[in-house]
Amino acid sequence: MASEQQGNVLIGVIGGSGLYHLDNLSFIKHVNPETPWGHPSSPITICALPSGTQVAFLARHGIGHTLSPSAVPCRANIAALKSLGVRAILAFSAVGSLREEIAPGDFAIPSQIIDRTKGIRPTSFFEGTSVVAHAAFGDPFAIKFTKWLEERVQKVLQSAGNGSKLHTDKVIVCMEGPQFSTRAESKMYRAWGGDLINMSVLPEAKLAREAELSYALIATSTDYDSWREHEGYVTAAEVFKTLQTNAELSRKVAASILDELHEAAEEGDILTEEVGSMRFSIMPRSEKQKEEDREKLRYVLADYFS
Repeated sequence: MASEQQGNVLIGVIGGSGLYHLDNLSFIKHVNPETPWGHPSSPITICALPSGTQVAFLARHGIGHTLSPSAVPCRANIAALKSLGVRAILAFSAVGSLREEIAPGDFAIPSQIIDRTKGIRPTSFFEGTSVVAHAAFGDPFAIKFTKWLEERVQKVLQSAGNGSKLHTDKVIVCMEGPQFSTRAESKMYRAWGGDLINMSVLPEAKLAREAELSYALIATSTDYDSWREHEGYVTAAEVFKTLQTNAELSRKVAASILDELHEAAEEGDILTEEVGSMRFSIMPRSEKQKEEDREKLRYVLADYFS
């Protein structure tokens, strides 16, 4: 059960394209929880920082990058991390830039999302059950968590000295894929106010909110998508040019902040927004709710389905 926390694994890291492991960590074990929504994308690596702090790392696209964004078992991923006692998820993702000032190699911490997925990804733990819930999602990322990250990520990028900049308070568009945007779509997203584009932040962020986990995304820019009129459109080959460099810098960011993040999670201040947030989102219990559905939801929300 999710409420049965194991050890002191309070922080979960989800690695995206190019980020399949973390540096400076000692391997402890692999775990592969079977949740009511299946197994996660890959076995979760429990590892320890030099201080002894334990972290759970999950490769979003599976070992060897075998899962397309639309096929990632997000419900199993979030539920599995919650079952380990994780309270905050730090996610990484490669993104396209919709703004000239966000150059390939730059980092961004978004604050808003525009959903352009097409309804083929399960987006809720309540989907297919007899229990109805409407989670608040006006601010899709944990506000205190993202603000906490900004200063610390900025320091790491400055010390790296490779010119990478950090952009904050940005809007990320999540599209379905696996194809990249057309030029017309890319221009439309810019007109809508989009700054970044990827294929992975949803439903990950929605599910983290339903599970009452603090969730923040560190986005790493790999390309300019397809909006530049007189330049070539984005290709996988172009993305790969900067993917490795971005991944190396992402590992430095993680190594620099995970200890402090664990301490903050123990103290609880940056995580107070999400705890209890689903209490008034779940419709009142009725005789029509099935016990097997309540049992299923107990895995991620034990406090409300005891």
